[in-house]
Order: sequence, then C-alpha cells, then structure tokens
Amino acid sequence: MSNIEIKEILPFLVPFIIVQFVLLGVTIRHILTHKTYKRGNRTLWLVISIIGMEFIGPVLYFLFGKEDG
Repeated sequence: MSNIEIKEILPFLVPFIIVQFVLLGVTIRHILTHKTYKRGNRTLWLVISIIGMEFIGPVLYFLFGKEDG
C-alpha cells in the first residue's frame, strides 16, 4: 500500500472543508435569528449543529428543526 501525502489529497479536501464551515455558519445564524422550531429548542439545535459539525448536524436542523415559513 502506498503512502498518500497530504499534498496529494489537499486539493480535494479544501472545497469540502469550505462547504462544511459555510453550512455550519448558515445553520448557526439561522438558529440564532429564529425563535420557533418544529422540534426542540434553540439550545438543543445549537448543540446538535456544533457537535455534528460534519454536515450531519446542520442537515438534521434543516430537515427536522427549521420552522417552515
């Protein structure tokens, strides 16, 4: 098995890292600027979004927590 150097995979990782932080930022901003949620409360969704930062937390919020409208 060959060793993969960070220089080889860095061009593929950078876009994913940028998208991850943008999605997290949008999610946290939305949570902090809205008062109502489908399920749970502000604290719950902040914890889920930050702990599940690798796309899962923000996606869960937009699917199950964001109030429509």
